[in-house]
Amino acid sequence: MILRIIIVDVKVRKEEEIQILLLNLNGGIILHKEIKKLWSLPLLLLVFLVAGCSSNEAEGKVSETNSESEGTATEQVQELKVGIPSDVGPLNIYTGNVDWLTDLVYDKLFSPSPYVDEPIPWLAESAEQLDDTTWIVKIRDGIKWHDGEDFTAEDVKFTYEYFRDGPANRHTHHVSEVPKIDVIEIEEDGKTVRFECAYACPSLATITFADLPILPEHIWKDVENPRKYAELAVGTGPFVLKEYVADQYYKFEANNDYFMGKPTVASLSMPIIKDATAMFNALRAGEIDVSTRTVPAELQASFKNTDSLELAEVSPLSIVQFGLNYERAPFNTEEVRQAVSLAIDRQSIVDTVLLGQGRAGLTGYPHPDSPWTNPDLSTPYDIAKANEILDSLGYKDTNNDGFRETPEGETLVMNTIVSASEPVYVRVAEMLKEQLRGVGLQFEVEAMDATTYAAANSEDNFDSYVSLIGPHGVADPDQFVMSHRASYLWTKGVSYPAMDTLIEDWMAATTIEDRKTISFDMQELYNNQPTAIALYYPEEVFAYNADVYDQYVESIGYGIVHKYSFLPEETREAVSATAPILSE
Repeated sequence: MILRIIIVDVKVRKEEEIQILLLNLNGGIILHKEIKKLWSLPLLLLVFLVAGCSSNEAEGKVSETNSESEGTATEQVQELKVGIPSDVGPLNIYTGNVDWLTDLVYDKLFSPSPYVDEPIPWLAESAEQLDDTTWIVKIRDGIKWHDGEDFTAEDVKFTYEYFRDGPANRHTHHVSEVPKIDVIEIEEDGKTVRFECAYACPSLATITFADLPILPEHIWKDVENPRKYAELAVGTGPFVLKEYVADQYYKFEANNDYFMGKPTVASLSMPIIKDATAMFNALRAGEIDVSTRTVPAELQASFKNTDSLELAEVSPLSIVQFGLNYERAPFNTEEVRQAVSLAIDRQSIVDTVLLGQGRAGLTGYPHPDSPWTNPDLSTPYDIAKANEILDSLGYKDTNNDGFRETPEGETLVMNTIVSASEPVYVRVAEMLKEQLRGVGLQFEVEAMDATTYAAANSEDNFDSYVSLIGPHGVADPDQFVMSHRASYLWTKGVSYPAMDTLIEDWMAATTIEDRKTISFDMQELYNNQPTAIALYYPEEVFAYNADVYDQYVESIGYGIVHKYSFLPEETREAVSATAPILSE
């Protein structure tokens, strides 16, 4: 069954009864709900479930709403104080990008993300695949940029070409390489954009259109070096970035004319609180109303006993990983990487460091909750097998000091770098050190300040590291391919014939299902000798003051603080994979 969402604009000027019909034409089922007293609702959403539609077409439109539902007004909260743990600059996506934060200001053609089966049209009115390599997208009318300029198809064409031809950012590979879009043209009607890919692109709507934020051409066309652009971001989104002070705070105001409905919060104040203890103390003291830093297991009981605070557990799409420098010995040998993976007791790490609140990385990489992940993956714990592999490669303890030497008889000591600002990861690194001692491998943990750690990581100045990788890395199937070409999971040009063959097959596949089948084979190959070992899948628990605001919803991979939590109920309910949170 294909989900087609069609919106009919209905001007309601007097009290009358209106029906919303949910039609399943395949099963002949009609669900009927009467809604009364909707004379102030400007547009009515009609949702049709249409069976047998072409899988090459996605159409839809979520109606503009105000904040009334069945005649009951929801007052706009005047201010919400949101504690955030880091400064990413004035939301220039080239120099600092946190998806949920960027999405407050910017919109994409489809929403909410590439991490769901069926994103829905957003800035786009519809999208249709014409053949294996060609798509057309109709752009929604009547949308304004925050500075009052009209949003047009020219902005879409400009953004995709700017991403494709200019400096790289976290989004650009979706245009420049995986997939690669050669032609971007505006049709004669002025609102339809044609995309022609260099090779088959069956998932353009579900992945690329749901990932790339659209930039205003009238601002960015004269920006030659986007990494030096320091003005406040201007988008079409539900919030306007009004003020930013480095390392101190962000301030946003609601875009009350937002095409998806007036936001439920008038302003967002976001103090930057880098220290975890200070963040949670501020939450307890009422200095902030919600934290975007997840509550560690050891603090959750104390938060449950605080009257005004609620805890919300969500389904994260992230992995805490043990990364290996696959271009440096001994990890440039796939059998060594396999042995290290086999030597790690992931469940013990979860039980000891996380107090059992998390999932051991027993199925490896990518994240098991992604619709694009092979459900049959396995990364077992097998000390005997790990020792057998290392012995066969000639790594032996020749001087009886308890640690293996290289096949050439040289001392083998490896470092594990980790950010000192993440105490949980430091404890994980120390536990890995002890576990790997069990197979005779010697590691030393180097806890660094965040800036030094980031520099060492970006310069490949490490043997191994512990860090978290978020949804874009572990739930986006295009990114999994790109990660093998961009020096993260692998580097293009470094010999890896088995994976290269699968990537060639993947690029030739013309349907999403064929792509998924090949992706599953790629994932199995990768997890047999991983370059970033999945240790555990974090369990994210957020704390918030329900007396101030309690309309949060979960959008998978984004937690509870994101644009959809601050949109009218009718809009929230129409967004794929957005659901009410479960509070404890």
